[in-house]
Amino acid sequence: MLTRFLPCLLALAALVGALSLTVTGGGTLGHRAPLYAWYAVDAGLFALAVLLLRRVPERQVVPLVLAGSVAVAAVGLLAPPRTSDDAYRYVWDGRVQAAGISPYAHTPDDPALARLRDPGLWPAGGPCDGWDERRTAAGDCTRINRPAVHTVYPPVAEAWFLAVHPFGGGVRGVQAAGALLAVATTGALLVVGPGSRRAALWGWCPGATVWSVNDAHVDTLGALLLVAGLGCVALRRGVGGGALLGAAAAVKLLPGLALPGALSGGPRRALPVLGAALAAFAAAYLPYVAASGAGVLGYLPGYLKEEGYEQGHLERFGLLALVLPDVLLPWAAGAVVAGVVLCVLRRGDPARPWSGALLVTGTALLVVAPSYPWYGLLVVALVALDGRWEWLAVPAAGQYLYLGGGIEGYGVALLCVVARSVTRRALRAAGTADARREHPQWRAADVE
Repeated sequence: MLTRFLPCLLALAALVGALSLTVTGGGTLGHRAPLYAWYAVDAGLFALAVLLLRRVPERQVVPLVLAGSVAVAAVGLLAPPRTSDDAYRYVWDGRVQAAGISPYAHTPDDPALARLRDPGLWPAGGPCDGWDERRTAAGDCTRINRPAVHTVYPPVAEAWFLAVHPFGGGVRGVQAAGALLAVATTGALLVVGPGSRRAALWGWCPGATVWSVNDAHVDTLGALLLVAGLGCVALRRGVGGGALLGAAAAVKLLPGLALPGALSGGPRRALPVLGAALAAFAAAYLPYVAASGAGVLGYLPGYLKEEGYEQGHLERFGLLALVLPDVLLPWAAGAVVAGVVLCVLRRGDPARPWSGALLVTGTALLVVAPSYPWYGLLVVALVALDGRWEWLAVPAAGQYLYLGGGIEGYGVALLCVVARSVTRRALRAAGTADARREHPQWRAADVE
């Protein structure tokens, strides 16, 4: 039995060690070259550990997956954020709310909030030339990105920033909160997922170290709520599941892409889920709307333009842009995603809502081709539920693009998804044919 357990443990230990070196000295956003090699090593060890987990006896899987998840998450706490400065905005928004001010009311560089500044977010006296530092229009140095614009984050994310604020009030507190969310998501996957080994696809993923903990992206909160919501829907607890999915969408909007997977199974199952999701989403906004009115949109319109999603300023939809003129890109992207949504609504499995959710979410990211890999945390969580590991190529493509690579990363991801899907269908068809030859009375549905 030890011979089946020990190789996986050693591979996991090697993964944790490599991630430690990645976080503490593997490069930063200002010095990206070393990150390519370290991320490749991390990915290889992750794949090896997950493969070896298949040999581990069933009764040892859950403790090993949980212990590995804790170790992988803890590694992210070894250094301040190294590849994203979003966590500093989280700290600022939490501090502003703790002072009784709406986070949508002022920009960080507004003199009205000068009393809330501290050296952690507003370093003074130095050259202000770090990769995560910039000057405001008034000449002040800050680590908060886009200090001249209002926050872009939806209300559940803002509520989370406020909840985390008392526990440190700095970026280390936000990182620790990210570690708790990452491990909690592993626990949720073990509870609601169809297989305990699959939870390692999330818990041991290098993205948990880099995106969830070290960079502390709030997308992890959306992933946790998404997993819990889909689990409730699968158990026919539509109202509770819908409320959790609505709350997930109020973290970062992107989890809303998973909703079609939860709406399959006919109107009687879909309507309670949809109604609860919309109600929860609206309820999350009400306190902030009361305080800031239309200001709750924050920098969202400007962000969409800045990121290249506005007609006339298109820089996204990279794969479609290879074959279509710019004027058609948004329409073609919308048509592709809408087609997948309709397919999931009509043919999705209500007992496995995460399967349709993965198809819609993964397709949307392939179509849009964002350059922020942490958007793919939702895909990682859904892969851990559904088991279709080929979709992990999508967040990997986002990481490649984020480090300065090209759209070819998403092209490779698309090929991986299509090739594995075709192979899986062929194997399933071959298995069905063999079963029919041996047992002619069996139907395809019985075999599948």
